[in-house]
Amino acid sequence: MSTRRKVSLITLGCARNEVDSEELAARMEAAGWDLSEEADGADVVVVNTCGFIEAAKKDSIDTLLAAHDSGAKVVAAGCMAERYGSELAEALPEADAVIGFDDYAGIGDRLDDVLAGRRRAAHTPRDRRTLLPISPVERSEFVRGGAGGTKAPDVAIPGHGGQDELPEGVAPASGPRVLRRRLGGGPVAPLKLASGCDRRCTFCAIPAFRGAYVSRPQAEVLEEARWLAGHGVRELVLVSENSTSYGKDLGDLRALEGLLPDLAAVDGIERVRVSYLQPAETRPGLIEAICGTPGVAPYFDMSFQHASGPVLRSMRRFGDRERFLGLLDQIRRLAPDAGVRSNFIVGFPGESEDDFEELVEFLIAARLDAVGVFGYSDEDGTEAADLDGKLDPAEVARRVEELSGLAEELTAQRAEDRIGSEVHVLMEDKTEGGDVEGRAAHQAPEVDGTVVVRGGGPAIGEIVAARVTGSDGVDLIAEIP
Repeated sequence: MSTRRKVSLITLGCARNEVDSEELAARMEAAGWDLSEEADGADVVVVNTCGFIEAAKKDSIDTLLAAHDSGAKVVAAGCMAERYGSELAEALPEADAVIGFDDYAGIGDRLDDVLAGRRRAAHTPRDRRTLLPISPVERSEFVRGGAGGTKAPDVAIPGHGGQDELPEGVAPASGPRVLRRRLGGGPVAPLKLASGCDRRCTFCAIPAFRGAYVSRPQAEVLEEARWLAGHGVRELVLVSENSTSYGKDLGDLRALEGLLPDLAAVDGIERVRVSYLQPAETRPGLIEAICGTPGVAPYFDMSFQHASGPVLRSMRRFGDRERFLGLLDQIRRLAPDAGVRSNFIVGFPGESEDDFEELVEFLIAARLDAVGVFGYSDEDGTEAADLDGKLDPAEVARRVEELSGLAEELTAQRAEDRIGSEVHVLMEDKTEGGDVEGRAAHQAPEVDGTVVVRGGGPAIGEIVAARVTGSDGVDLIAEIP
């Protein structure tokens, strides 16, 4: 019988966390741990938590408690663990360890400690934005290139066409490097462009625990794209806290425009999708690159957050209804059928009825394909938590309900507008009825709608042209001509 230890890894939150989990999985396997899909029977369960908003934090706590009930040792990792550290460890004695990003490089040792009953004190959280006083020139000393082989190994490893470990304090351990093991498979995979964020939105705590913005070198991103293609990936979803900032710390503000054609040209990759775009940084050249590069999906995940100028200024963001509609016009002049999604915060401190109506009018005019609506709530350590003009929670809930209902109606209408058009669908899964479910270019995984192609057809992983014959909410129904 095998004497190797078993570890189960549970991932919560966004696609960036998915990449972090695949990096952790590679490290754990290299340290002699077998990965188990189920918590039952595992020696240790690692929960990669989300710490973005209150609902996500509650989900993380519930998942940690459920893992504890399985009888395994429990480790809290990820954003919530990094953000609260020793505070979380004290409040949640059911967790056998609370680890931060700096523990990732030595995850094997941390798991050994947990299994042996050796408790380590959890870290005291710190503002990770202060850990990067480093210029692109200084950083280049730690970057190296390398030629990858033609056969993709099961685990991407440090230095495989990538980057040495950066010194402590230079980059979060979950940041730039080639190191991952695919979990779950399938023809779609997230690919991390960068880690951290340099913006200072008053409602957001992410920069404080994710750190300052650090772009991955283009050669490393391309090497990982080739590795993913070698493992059956056909669509790359580029993720970061802010993809429009990619390259600024490498001395090239237009690095993403240059990277996209190279990624689309990787053998085996059929589609590249960019996510997390900041409207204030979405320059005309980037719009042209996304709309006009073969193999790049004309898809814009725009972080509008609101449409009222005064509210956006209070959020420390830029733009307003007219500017945002002008940006959408630029996109649709180049790609009339481009997909656009966005999230909005309702009930931000000081949001008047006029501000809310401005947001309503923007949503009606914008014709978005997918919309997320969130009610404002105070987040620890953010400037917005100390702002005056807080709205009554019942009023916030009312506005959320109103805008969510409007968004559901408008996005369903947008889907209806696509009836009769041709879409290119990445075939992803068989349905119980024998049809195939996939996604068109205007639909990102998890967060947007899907396309059901009637009558089956090509194999999973292929992109096929289909004619839209109907819709169901944001989902489409199509047939292959």
